[in-house]
Amino acid sequence: MNVITRFAPSPTGRIHVGNIRTALHNWLWARKHQGKFILRLDDTDLERSSEEAAQGIRDDLAWLGLPPDEEHRQSQRFAPYEAALERLRAEGRVYAAYETAQELDLKRKVQLSRGKPPVYDRAALSLGADEVAALEAEGRRPHWRFRLDHDRAIEWNDLVRGPQHFDPSLLSDPVIRREDGSWLYMLPSVVDDVDLDITHVVRGEDHVTNTAIQVQMFEALGAPVPAFAHEALLVGSEGKLSKRLGSLGVEAMRDAGIEPIALIAKLARIGTSQPVEPVAAPEPLIESFDFSSFGRAPARFDMEELAGLNARILHQLPFQAVADRLPPGMDGEAWEAIRPNLATVADAADWWHVVVGPIERRDAEEDRSFLAQAAEAAERIDWGGNPWGALTAELKRSSGRTGKSLFLPLRRALTGRDSGPEMGPLTLLIGKERALERLREGSKA
Repeated sequence: MNVITRFAPSPTGRIHVGNIRTALHNWLWARKHQGKFILRLDDTDLERSSEEAAQGIRDDLAWLGLPPDEEHRQSQRFAPYEAALERLRAEGRVYAAYETAQELDLKRKVQLSRGKPPVYDRAALSLGADEVAALEAEGRRPHWRFRLDHDRAIEWNDLVRGPQHFDPSLLSDPVIRREDGSWLYMLPSVVDDVDLDITHVVRGEDHVTNTAIQVQMFEALGAPVPAFAHEALLVGSEGKLSKRLGSLGVEAMRDAGIEPIALIAKLARIGTSQPVEPVAAPEPLIESFDFSSFGRAPARFDMEELAGLNARILHQLPFQAVADRLPPGMDGEAWEAIRPNLATVADAADWWHVVVGPIERRDAEEDRSFLAQAAEAAERIDWGGNPWGALTAELKRSSGRTGKSLFLPLRRALTGRDSGPEMGPLTLLIGKERALERLREGSKA
């Protein structure tokens, strides 16, 4: 199956976690079928769109590891939209309307007060030439609407929602071009999907009604209708739509120390019947991606759960994956020893400081003599093998201490912490000279 998907953000700001999920699912579906993933910048709103925002979107996709195979911009494709408009106009599927926003709002209020759906009444279709001339003499300019075909139902089999059925008479003829000549979303999106041979449109369930309208646009243009997959929307941890999700983007994830693969692993599976798993690479997510596993209930996104997943993934990442973000001098051996205690890569600097010092002293007065004994033992043991094991075995025999009373004073003296990575590999990293110095310092009254 030849698969071509697209991610179509408007470059008016950075993408947020909901956008990221849409981009990811389009990318996963394309990669699963060795297809093509296209970035389409919907920048018909020239006033609000910016090159800075466009570059920000590219940078965010690069950080996530979701590189597009192609990029297209709607601002460079006005000619095909004009051609489609003229064709549909000649065929009677597009018409001019002259109502102002205030007049349309009043019509909607009247319909609602009468218990009717606020559907446009197509009054513009009954305007005569003299009426149109009079309106234009007032200085009015038309907006343009796509005329829906009311004679047959709109149907498609959604990859997530199943069979869909819409009565077009209950939908307003959508405005596709404003009075000032600027384009709205509907028609340009369809023209782009046709010209770019898009086979699958993956987006949120808030677009279902748009899809019903666009199905007729595809048909009016004589083009094949792509497959549609409308996903349940994301909700916050409180179980409802959250404004906070709209502010959670790549920058927020970076600031929180989230690894790109952790965010990918989370967003690939939430809202599906598949478990969220700590994968170190996207290949398992690509292989298992299946729209049939998606549920209809809102997908719950929780930053605390993401942080936990991030830590689990971090604990299995190889040194090469993080080497350029580690403190100077920290090597693969140190990474292996420290990573089980990390929540983020940035935390490695704190634990590396524990290794190289200086550390904060937390020794108890009653442990002074024991630490002096430990310093003497540390000089005698073999540091070429397992010095921590040798040291604790020697002290257990000579001091009679066991359990917490044996291990905790040593950990505090060597690291300044009550807990942390396993002391065996950590002691090797600290080394004999620093260990002796810290034990002796801890023994001083």
